[in-house]
Amino acid sequence: MSLTQLDVDAIRQSFERAAATYDQHAVLQREVESRLLERVEFHCCPPGLILDLGCGTGSASHALAAQFPAADVIALDWSPAMLSQVGRGARGTLDSAPWRLCADMHALPLANRSVDLIFSNLALQWSYNLPDVLLEFRRIMKPGALLVFTCFGPDTLYELKQAWRAVDDLPHVNDHPDMHAIGDEMLAASFQEPVMDVERLTLQYQKVMALLRELKGIGAHNVASRRAQGLTSRARMQGMLKAYEQFRQNGCYPASYEIIYGTAFAPRQGQPLRTPAGDIATFSIDEMRSRAARPAKGSI
Repeated sequence: MSLTQLDVDAIRQSFERAAATYDQHAVLQREVESRLLERVEFHCCPPGLILDLGCGTGSASHALAAQFPAADVIALDWSPAMLSQVGRGARGTLDSAPWRLCADMHALPLANRSVDLIFSNLALQWSYNLPDVLLEFRRIMKPGALLVFTCFGPDTLYELKQAWRAVDDLPHVNDHPDMHAIGDEMLAASFQEPVMDVERLTLQYQKVMALLRELKGIGAHNVASRRAQGLTSRARMQGMLKAYEQFRQNGCYPASYEIIYGTAFAPRQGQPLRTPAGDIATFSIDEMRSRAARPAKGSI
């Protein structure tokens, strides 16, 4: 999904290292999570199986388990270290409510048409192939199941991007597609009633280095494939910090985040996929046989 080519191995290693410090730095992530949970409450009928995709340390998994106590919650992440934190409740006690699953979002080890709700907070920006992820969502979701997600948009960390561009042409901050591009991919996968909207949040820091430490603390520092290898030189870092001065307001340094919110419902079976070669519809042979065996309406 990211327009920046990402080093997948570096992403995994980054989140592994950040697991122990994630919760103390994830202020923005928790705020967006709470807003996304409100949308679930507004849209969702009581689900049987919930997937928290890209669960991190499991804050939303526990919230969903509390909100829907009759449901099974799967906390899925590709970082074993992050998942090791999920087993602890809000007060540090063991809580076995969420099932923990280590997997890649591009190849979900879940049965076809088994999930009633997919919840994903600020995880999809780490996808290297959004169409494949949406096809996986479509495969595992029951017809009419709810998808709610957030991800970063193209104006995220605009100030940091501009400051680094004054230093060199290497990627230092990931690029992300806008909500229209994401909406188009959802329509191509035949998701029903997609609704997309954008919110812009700005955090303020006393020092730019505090922002950089926070990004590292949540595992979101630079993992672009074309990133400079090795430590950043003092001269280049000083150049970036000097360029960031143009954004300082009232003694604080802003960091802008563009948050894309999306909701949609899974298509019914047989709803066609839109491809460059035309629409492609697939059906379960067992379902077709079941329908053929049903008596026609009005028959005796």
